[in-house]
Amino acid sequence: MNKLLEQIKSDAKKANKTIVLPEGNDERVIRAAEIITKEKLAKVILIGNAEEIKKICPSVNLDGIKIVDHKSIDISTYANKLYELRKDKGMTLDEAKELLKKEMYFGVMLVKMGEADGLVGGACHSTGDMLRPGLQIVKTAPGIKTVSSCFIMICPEKKYGDEGVLVFADCAVNVMPDAQQLADIALSSAESAKAIAGTTPRVAMLSFSTKGSAKHECASKVIEATELVKKANPTLQVDGELQLDSAIVPSVAQLKCKESKVAGKANVLIFPDLQSGNIGYKLVERLANAEAIGPICQGFNKPLNDLSRGCSIEDVVNVTAITALQAK
Repeated sequence: MNKLLEQIKSDAKKANKTIVLPEGNDERVIRAAEIITKEKLAKVILIGNAEEIKKICPSVNLDGIKIVDHKSIDISTYANKLYELRKDKGMTLDEAKELLKKEMYFGVMLVKMGEADGLVGGACHSTGDMLRPGLQIVKTAPGIKTVSSCFIMICPEKKYGDEGVLVFADCAVNVMPDAQQLADIALSSAESAKAIAGTTPRVAMLSFSTKGSAKHECASKVIEATELVKKANPTLQVDGELQLDSAIVPSVAQLKCKESKVAGKANVLIFPDLQSGNIGYKLVERLANAEAIGPICQGFNKPLNDLSRGCSIEDVVNVTAITALQAK
């Protein structure tokens, strides 16, 4: 285990948060719940039927895990709350009750009601199935209108960022963000850098242009986004538009923008669109032999994280620890 993951797990233990794992019918999730509880990374609420869970994993130790069978308890309190939240959108009470039969909706309601601090799902649900109840129930953080994602990149050479640790965003959710969405992504990523990577964020808004070296509407969008970020958080270290080398290579920064407090030492890289972000993190992962932790969801009012359907038990454990830190 790398040092950052060790630190994340250590901090998660201290946070002592309660995390919902709604997919109690998935063996990986059940086994992860056992590990999370044993290592005291978080208190776990596992949604499912206890007898069914035991059939799936006969050898699992469920001591210390709270199991909630949402199909056999009185859900009227949750249904009434969901109805109140969504009635202006046309939802009826009966529709609210029907939605809460879905474990993902019920899990998000536990977070909304304060019975849990965060949720980790997606082992057997699509990203849409995970994000939809989050957006409808928990909604976005104050001042943020865009849910996005980031990756924590850990580069073995430790040449760039903070000892090789950088935050890349958005690499998984927003295809063509406009200036406001790009600003939201930057603000959320700065918070993720502090909460998860434990770093002081220095945010570079990336482009193919550095400080007006090229004129194009794509570069103009990044410039506008940078100004919106500065307006929203005047104390945040952020600069743009910057080319990648200007953002992370000190010698290039000295040549192109030596007045910048971010250029040459950025540790949070905001890509202008999903194509460049997705390509960028995979290039670094493969060519630099970097470890990519994520995608980590950000921008929700309370932390909800989406797993890959191909996730491992270890992935569930690690993302749960990250979610506990976001809940701080």
